[in-house]
Amino acid sequence: MKKSVTLPEFPRNEVRAAIAQGIRQAQDKPIQMKRKSKRKPFVFIASAVAVISLTIGTAYVSPTFASTLSKLPIIGSVFNDSGLPGLKQASEQGLTKAVGETQTINGISVTVDEVLYDDSRLTVGVTMESEMELSELYFGAGLEFTINGAQPTVSSGGYSENRLSPTVRTGIATFDVKQVEEMPDSFQLGLTLEGEKGEKWTFSTPIEKITEIVHVPVNHQQQIDGIELDVSNISFSPSGISLDYEATMKGILDNPPASIEFFITDGQGREIASHSGGGKALFDDGVWKLSSTKAFDPIAQHVEKIIITPYVSIPTGGGSVRIDADGKETHLPFNPSANKEVKFQPFTVDVPVQ
Repeated sequence: MKKSVTLPEFPRNEVRAAIAQGIRQAQDKPIQMKRKSKRKPFVFIASAVAVISLTIGTAYVSPTFASTLSKLPIIGSVFNDSGLPGLKQASEQGLTKAVGETQTINGISVTVDEVLYDDSRLTVGVTMESEMELSELYFGAGLEFTINGAQPTVSSGGYSENRLSPTVRTGIATFDVKQVEEMPDSFQLGLTLEGEKGEKWTFSTPIEKITEIVHVPVNHQQQIDGIELDVSNISFSPSGISLDYEATMKGILDNPPASIEFFITDGQGREIASHSGGGKALFDDGVWKLSSTKAFDPIAQHVEKIIITPYVSIPTGGGSVRIDADGKETHLPFNPSANKEVKFQPFTVDVPVQ
């Protein structure tokens, strides 16, 4: 004789509240990002749309499951929740490409959320969800990329993750390519993410450069304390400011130079936050040759000019890696006496009417 079993009542209000909480988090919660190094070593010569689908039967859904629902990111929300005004603004203005492609290996699902191609910089947002808790550095240095199936000659970048729960995290990868001719206006972007246990998630998607970019030739030069600095170009877009520079300075191979950074304020003295940017350093006949593209937040409306102050960023510790023509790596110790403060002069750039 079969026994009658009474199932617990399905907690509709809990699930609805969890979904609503998730949507509120996707709209309002700023993410505290934890940086992890993805930057390749210098080369030395020698809109949020919620689509939620639940299949509900007569089974009981636990409060733990309802809590997990509230932590799942909504497709298109990684840039919005990044805490970076440029990415948020670009996403809200529809300048990013929503991808939404997911691959699952060993119970780990990786989703390419959206991509922004702004000038020579690529930014990719991803979501990782697993059945089991993963180690903090499970995805190592993050995403690698190709352009039409080929790796760029010289590139650098960064990768950061935000842990939403023990099984859910998001990541943002940036890539800077120094050879402009390698960055066509549109191309097939290849992406690869490797896991700690040998998993390899691969994606491919066509992308196009946004057109909302205004380039301003600057050609500002300074020569101070043996450093020759040339700021050639500044570009403005909804996703932020990009500044291109080159510099030369005397030195020796075993003492890599400190990087040159820039402090920018608007006409009212308000700082425009910097997000640094990768770079290249070449050593030739006793001279270091530096080049880089620096990234900053977008400017506010009605800003008519920006004031730029270059400075030498002196490290307080660490070290570097020299790579010779055969790919052999030599680790160089940190030398605190190798760098000194340099007083560059500030200069002004007029903001074009957009």
